[in-house]
Amino acid sequence: MKLCVIGLGYIGLPTAIMFAKHNVEVHGVDINTEVIKGLVLGNIHIEEPGLQEMLDEVMDSGRLSFGTITQPADAFIISVPTPIKADKSANLDYVVQATQSILPYIKKNNLIILESTVPPRTVEDVMMPLLEQTRLNVKEDLYISHSPERVLPGNLLEELVYNDRIVGGINTISSERTAELYRKFVKGTIHLTDATTAEMVKLMENTYRDVNIAFANEMAKIAENVGFNVWEAIELANCHPRVNIHKPGPGVGGHCIAVDPWFIYESAPTIAKLIHTSREINDSMPSFVVQKLKSMFPFPAEAKIAILGLSFKGNIDDIRESPAVTVVSQLLEVGFQLSVFDPHVGEKFPNKEENLEDTVKGAHAILVLTDHREFKEVDSKEMRNLMKGNIVLDTRNILDLEKWTEAGFSSYVLGGAATDVLRRTEINAISFKGGE
Repeated sequence: MKLCVIGLGYIGLPTAIMFAKHNVEVHGVDINTEVIKGLVLGNIHIEEPGLQEMLDEVMDSGRLSFGTITQPADAFIISVPTPIKADKSANLDYVVQATQSILPYIKKNNLIILESTVPPRTVEDVMMPLLEQTRLNVKEDLYISHSPERVLPGNLLEELVYNDRIVGGINTISSERTAELYRKFVKGTIHLTDATTAEMVKLMENTYRDVNIAFANEMAKIAENVGFNVWEAIELANCHPRVNIHKPGPGVGGHCIAVDPWFIYESAPTIAKLIHTSREINDSMPSFVVQKLKSMFPFPAEAKIAILGLSFKGNIDDIRESPAVTVVSQLLEVGFQLSVFDPHVGEKFPNKEENLEDTVKGAHAILVLTDHREFKEVDSKEMRNLMKGNIVLDTRNILDLEKWTEAGFSSYVLGGAATDVLRRTEINAISFKGGE
């Protein structure tokens, strides 16, 4: 059979490569000509362990091709972004455009799968009316389903194979045909349901995590007010066999957890009160971090902050909806001098440095926003020698703050005890002492 994958981003590209590895002829399509040029030359544009090697293997086999134009196929997978608009409603323009792009190539008995994360009833209320333009009977002549991706960046190739898969068709035979396709490489259990339920399952999974993180973030704020270390408290609470509290941080990022809850809220705004409150809590965390720094440095224009991390989570290059980017933007707005470093993010960014040493040189404080493994291994003594000030604020709890304190730093973690938070008078004495 031949498969056409529309959208070659963080999910579409690995999916296309995986099918090609398992003896399916695949044509990958993307509207970004630079992405296609790179892929034709055999170069991936995303960071994912093992993906480049797998691409090299399947390119040599001749089973994988790339282009900006859709081709006739037996099955089509749509895996395009579904961002949110300024009003927090779903932007389905890419889903609509991708569906329209396959209309001229659709024939009877084609399988059409939407992998993009979407609000409930997108398949039935958005895709199916578009597919009716083919003048085929969409419920009898086509097989249509939704099968959301459920993978973790950084471990994507393994999870594509071993995670359970949800398949929701517009009817039973659509679900079965879709499951048959994914069984070419999926070793996890494939669960069959209807399209709307499949859409909601993905949203519920990520919303559960968002609500859990919101609880952790609210506890972090309370910890600083009441006087305990939230990280230790969470670790101890999770010793209970039925408790699993997530980690706090500077906010929630990525195209899933920071976005998907809004799709549910859009569907039932008067009912989804817990979901809405959780989103507000998590969206407030970048401002909370900025306010902590403002309390430490009452004259922002006189302080240089070294930012460690731009991506929304550790060891990947994805900055979509990243709270680190929001923190940087807000710090610039209030007048701080900034230098930014992220060894995984290659694209240009304001105040971005090429190495860690240039980033921290002359800084009054280090702010850790992403839990990259490289940051855990930073030499605190070397950093102290390069800096003017001696403040480190770790929003991810990845540093050994005892070592940093021994190196001469005033070391703080987000959600630390109230006694850990520097008071303004202490900051003025410490941050600029001997450094101006």
